[in-house]
Amino acid sequence: MRGQMQTDLGNVVIDEEVIATYAGINAVECFGIVGMASVNMKDGLVSLLKRDNISKGVHVDIVDNKIRIDFHIIVVYGVSIAAVTHNLIENVKYRLETFTGMTVEKVNVYVEGVRIVD
Repeated sequence: MRGQMQTDLGNVVIDEEVIATYAGINAVECFGIVGMASVNMKDGLVSLLKRDNISKGVHVDIVDNKIRIDFHIIVVYGVSIAAVTHNLIENVKYRLETFTGMTVEKVNVYVEGVRIVD
Protein backbone atom coordinates (compact mmCIF):
# COMPACT_ATOMS: atom_id res chain seq x y z
CA MET A 1 0.00 0.00 0.00
CA ARG A 2 1.12 3.55 -0.56
CA GLY A 3 0.87 6.63 1.59
CA GLN A 4 -1.56 9.26 0.37
CA MET A 5 -2.25 12.89 1.14
CA GLN A 6 -5.10 14.90 -0.25
CA THR A 7 -4.50 18.53 -1.19
CA ASP A 8 -6.70 21.20 -2.75
CA LEU A 9 -5.18 20.41 -6.13
CA GLY A 10 -5.25 16.61 -5.95
CA ASN A 11 -3.68 13.58 -4.33
CA VAL A 12 -0.04 13.00 -3.42
CA VAL A 13 1.00 9.33 -3.39
CA ILE A 14 4.28 8.25 -1.76
CA ASP A 15 5.66 4.83 -2.66
CA GLU A 16 6.98 2.61 0.12
CA GLU A 17 10.34 2.33 -1.68
CA VAL A 18 10.80 6.11 -1.44
CA ILE A 19 10.14 5.99 2.30
CA ALA A 20 12.48 3.00 2.73
CA THR A 21 15.30 4.78 0.88
CA TYR A 22 14.84 8.01 2.85
CA ALA A 23 14.69 6.11 6.15
CA GLY A 24 17.79 4.06 5.27
CA ILE A 25 19.82 7.15 4.39
CA ASN A 26 18.84 8.77 7.70
CA ALA A 27 19.56 5.58 9.63
CA VAL A 28 23.15 5.22 8.43
CA GLU A 29 23.83 8.84 9.45
CA CYS A 30 23.15 7.90 13.09
CA PHE A 31 26.14 7.41 15.40
CA GLY A 32 27.13 3.79 15.95
CA ILE A 33 25.60 2.35 12.81
CA VAL A 34 27.96 0.87 10.23
CA GLY A 35 25.20 0.35 7.68
CA MET A 36 22.11 -1.54 6.67
CA ALA A 37 22.15 -5.32 6.50
CA SER A 38 20.79 -7.80 4.03
CA VAL A 39 19.96 -11.22 5.42
CA ASN A 40 20.04 -14.27 3.17
CA MET A 41 17.30 -16.43 4.70
CA LYS A 42 18.44 -19.56 2.87
CA ASP A 43 22.03 -19.47 4.14
CA GLY A 44 21.56 -17.27 7.22
CA LEU A 45 24.32 -14.97 5.98
CA VAL A 46 24.34 -11.26 6.74
CA SER A 47 25.98 -8.78 4.41
CA LEU A 48 26.57 -5.05 4.60
CA LEU A 49 24.61 -3.21 1.92
CA LYS A 50 26.20 -0.56 -0.27
CA ARG A 51 24.67 2.91 -0.27
CA ASP A 52 22.82 2.38 -3.57
CA ASN A 53 21.01 -0.71 -2.16
CA ILE A 54 20.28 0.80 1.24
CA SER A 55 16.51 0.33 1.03
CA LYS A 56 16.93 -3.46 0.99
CA GLY A 57 17.75 -3.31 4.71
CA VAL A 58 14.50 -1.47 5.43
CA HIS A 59 10.96 -2.84 5.24
CA VAL A 60 8.06 -0.39 5.16
CA ASP A 61 4.34 -1.05 5.56
CA ILE A 62 1.78 1.71 5.33
CA VAL A 63 -1.64 1.06 6.84
CA ASP A 64 -4.21 3.86 7.03
CA ASN A 65 -1.44 6.40 6.33
CA LYS A 66 0.55 5.18 9.34
CA ILE A 67 4.07 3.95 8.77
CA ARG A 68 5.41 0.72 10.25
CA ILE A 69 9.08 0.23 9.57
CA ASP A 70 11.71 -2.47 10.19
CA PHE A 71 15.45 -1.77 10.11
CA HIS A 72 18.12 -4.45 9.73
CA ILE A 73 21.36 -2.85 10.86
CA ILE A 74 25.00 -3.56 11.59
CA VAL A 75 26.42 -1.67 14.57
CA VAL A 76 29.91 -0.56 15.52
CA TYR A 77 31.70 -2.84 17.99
CA GLY A 78 31.83 -1.38 21.51
CA VAL A 79 28.80 0.94 21.34
CA SER A 80 25.71 0.72 23.50
CA ILE A 81 23.12 -1.01 21.35
CA ALA A 82 20.33 0.48 23.49
CA ALA A 83 21.63 4.02 22.94
CA VAL A 84 22.24 3.52 19.22
CA THR A 85 18.80 2.04 18.57
CA HIS A 86 17.04 4.67 20.67
CA ASN A 87 18.82 7.39 18.70
CA LEU A 88 17.96 5.66 15.41
CA ILE A 89 14.27 5.36 16.30
CA GLU A 90 13.87 8.96 17.49
CA ASN A 91 15.87 10.47 14.62
CA VAL A 92 14.20 8.52 11.83
CA LYS A 93 10.71 8.88 13.34
CA TYR A 94 11.06 12.66 13.46
CA ARG A 95 12.52 12.94 9.96
CA LEU A 96 9.99 10.58 8.36
CA GLU A 97 7.04 12.36 9.93
CA THR A 98 8.40 15.71 8.73
CA PHE A 99 9.21 14.35 5.24
CA THR A 100 5.94 12.49 4.60
CA GLY A 101 3.35 14.20 6.80
CA MET A 102 2.33 10.71 8.01
CA THR A 103 2.60 9.25 11.50
CA VAL A 104 5.25 6.65 12.27
CA GLU A 105 3.31 4.09 14.25
CA LYS A 106 5.96 1.45 14.90
CA VAL A 107 9.72 1.03 14.45
CA ASN A 108 11.42 -2.35 14.86
CA VAL A 109 15.21 -2.61 14.83
CA TYR A 110 16.99 -5.88 14.16
CA VAL A 111 20.71 -5.83 14.93
CA GLU A 112 22.10 -8.32 12.43
CA GLY A 113 25.79 -7.89 13.09
CA VAL A 114 28.69 -6.06 14.71
CA ARG A 115 31.73 -4.67 12.92
CA ILE A 116 35.02 -3.22 14.10
CA VAL A 117 35.54 0.19 12.53
CA ASP A 118 39.03 1.65 12.16
